[in-house]
Amino acid sequence: MLTGRTLSTRTASLLFTLWLVSVLVFLAGQVLPGDVGRIMLGPFADAQAVAALNRQLGADQPVLVQYWHWFSRALTGDFGTSLSMRAPVAPFVLASLGRSAALAGIILLLLVPVGVGAGIIAGLNQGRLIDRLIVLAGVSFGIVPDFVSGLLLLMVFGLWLSWFPITGAAPDGAGFWTSGYYLILPALPLVLNLTGYLARMTRAGVVEALAADYTRTATLKGLDRSQVIVRHVLPNALTPTIAVLATQSGYMLGGLVVIEALFGIQGLGNLVLNAAKSRDFPMLEAGVLVMATIFVLSAAAGDLVQALLDPRQRRRASL
Repeated sequence: MLTGRTLSTRTASLLFTLWLVSVLVFLAGQVLPGDVGRIMLGPFADAQAVAALNRQLGADQPVLVQYWHWFSRALTGDFGTSLSMRAPVAPFVLASLGRSAALAGIILLLLVPVGVGAGIIAGLNQGRLIDRLIVLAGVSFGIVPDFVSGLLLLMVFGLWLSWFPITGAAPDGAGFWTSGYYLILPALPLVLNLTGYLARMTRAGVVEALAADYTRTATLKGLDRSQVIVRHVLPNALTPTIAVLATQSGYMLGGLVVIEALFGIQGLGNLVLNAAKSRDFPMLEAGVLVMATIFVLSAAAGDLVQALLDPRQRRRASL
């Protein structure tokens, strides 16, 4: 088990990282061109009215004061008012987050069994034809950009074969299965892109575990191959795969921006993209902050799970 000191250190490090992320997100919003009052009132508004609105919103305050007000409100879930929608930001972010979470869920449902399964098959058949085919396919799919594979899949399976809808936005009132069906085609580009890397990492773990002393010892004890694989190879080989999945979540968030725009999904990526286009600073800062927080928390969760499963990680963490 992790010691109390290790947990305290990791928690403090996580909180500091999240605070640092909030600072960077806020400062990034400050350097973008544009005046809040001018954006809200329009280019022909009176200068005095613009100055009065900036004073009312606190936009004329020093940066540190603005950051403290923004950060303290964000802790309570209040991200301010959208400049383009003229409404509180939080409901838009929550709705977009739900749509992105649904897409990410479909991606993981397809990615984990395919990627891990392919890696296990390749590792157990190291050097054989099936191993080479899996590695080659993974490398080939991995170098194709998301928007290229997305467009190809859209044309083939959406327009030509008509197996899937060409949009990822299900009709209003659609049920669980119908909504999931609409998200399969948008999920495939990221699944193809990530499967190769996940399979290679899993394969490397299986190959290393097969060559380890504990595997040879288990074999010498008389266990058959299936027992050795299930009891000794897979538990050790799949531990690094958990960390890989966690780190790939960051790439997945970046890919969602492209995929959501391509398939018309009003998710978090599309929200950030539209906020940047319209210079909607409160919406942009909230969207980026939520995405960065998800990335940091998922990476920390993967690190924690790996530490719980791997004794070597626990020993290093306690040093």
